[in-house]
Order: sequence, then C-alpha cells, then structure tokens
Amino acid sequence: MSPRHTSIMGVINVTPDSFSDGGRWLDPDVAVARGRELAAAGADLIDVGGESTRPGSTRPPEAEERDRVLPVVSALAQQGYAVSVDTMRATVAQAALEAGAVLVNDVSGGLGDPEMGEMVAQTGARYVVMHWRGLLSDPAATHHYDDVVEDVCAELGERVEALVGQGVREEQLVLDPGFGFSKDASHNWALLAGLDRVVALGLPVLVGTSRKRFLGRLPVRPGAQLPDEPSPADRRDAATAATSLLAAQAGAWAVRVHEVAPTRDALAVWELTQGAARAR
Repeated sequence: MSPRHTSIMGVINVTPDSFSDGGRWLDPDVAVARGRELAAAGADLIDVGGESTRPGSTRPPEAEERDRVLPVVSALAQQGYAVSVDTMRATVAQAALEAGAVLVNDVSGGLGDPEMGEMVAQTGARYVVMHWRGLLSDPAATHHYDDVVEDVCAELGERVEALVGQGVREEQLVLDPGFGFSKDASHNWALLAGLDRVVALGLPVLVGTSRKRFLGRLPVRPGAQLPDEPSPADRRDAATAATSLLAAQAGAWAVRVHEVAPTRDALAVWELTQGAARAR
C-alpha cells in the first residue's frame, strides 16, 4: 500500500486540560490559526475536540463543549478545510455537522450517548467507531484481554453490528482500535504489531497513537531498561511518526497526530523509497 493512501488527521484540542497541549488552542482565533498551520503542513483533515479524555479529567457541560468547538469548526469549514469533530455527544456532533464538519470522531464508539447512532444514520455522516471500555477515569474500564488484537476486533465488530442495527450504513464507518484507552503499554505494542488484523475487518481504520504515554517510555539504546518516567508529551513526535508509518504500512486509512510534519516526512520517505525500488 502506498502512504499516499493514508491520510493525516491533524489534532486541535480546544480544551484547557488536554494531556498533550492543554490550553494552547482554547482561544477560537488561535485554534483556527492552528488549523491552517496543520493543513499547510500536510494535514488532510482537521480534528476539533472540546472535551479532554485524559485520566482524571472532568466532562464539560454540553453547552461549554459546543461553545468551544462550533466557532472553530465553522470558521475552518468556511475557509475550505475538511474538518472532523471529536465528541461523544450526538447533539454536539449534529451541530458541528451543520456547521460544516464532514466526519464525527467518537472515542466512545456510540456507547457514550445512546442517541449517537440514530443521529449518524439520519445525517449519513462518516463516523469513527473507537474501541472503548469506558472513560480513562472509569475504574470499570478494565485492561484485561485474553488476546488484545482478537478482543479489540471482536468488540469493534459488535459495535458495527449495533450501529448497523440502528440504521447506520457500513460505508459510513471508520474503525479505531483505541490506542491508550483501557490498554497498558504491552497491549498497545501488541495491537500495533497486529494492526493488519484490524484492517482485515474490511472497514477503513484510523490510528491515533500520537503522543500517547507508551511512546514516552522508550529505551535509550537497544536492550536498555525502559525509563521509570515517560518523556513529556511534546517530545514524543518522532515516536509518533514511526508508529504512523507502521500504521500506514499495515493499511490504515488515516493517522491522527498533533504535529503533522514528522509524520508527513516519514510517509514521504517511504513513498520515495518505494518509487525508487519500482524504478530499478
């Protein structure tokens, strides 16, 4: 598969408490300018979210989430950019679609709001179904798996079946294996290694490893012990680019990243190398 077929989704968190960049893009004008920067760097889609899912975060009221998200979605859409909305609330998603968003990115896979499936079915919007066992702050969101790849595939399949039962068409759906959600580092590495099995389910796959905690604990040299403390989130972009390349090689439809340039360059290196190999 060519990396040209793997789109890049650039992230804008219009929140005060995101784990990766909390508060930097909370001002709507600053967020819109950031969206333009991400697009100029090579993002095919700008993902705007107004609710942090970091451990210990508190959900904002619905009205506050709308106030954070809608001005940014509307402004970027009016300027001709493809925009997605990162939300678990059907009402926020519908308002964002009306404001010009082209995709709904729901980390709960429809489990966070029972109205989401019906709304997606009615609007015909493209919809990302992420593997989810509850919010990161939810103690019931267990980390036990018999086989993390097999279990994630099975649970995503159950969500697809449920959404189709609500009238959503399969061609609207994108799968996300949910790196970092209800998974420890070993689960994340195993899921990355088995990503081709998620792709083999037959629906487009979105991969969001960007700046996740497991990428912050890498050995200084091969075979070295892992550090006790993870590196800061904004120092994980090189590792993010590496995992994005692995995702593209496995056949991912898109990768979701906070900094576009490192991933763009990683995919370009692969593309140019493949081109040279074909020309030999």
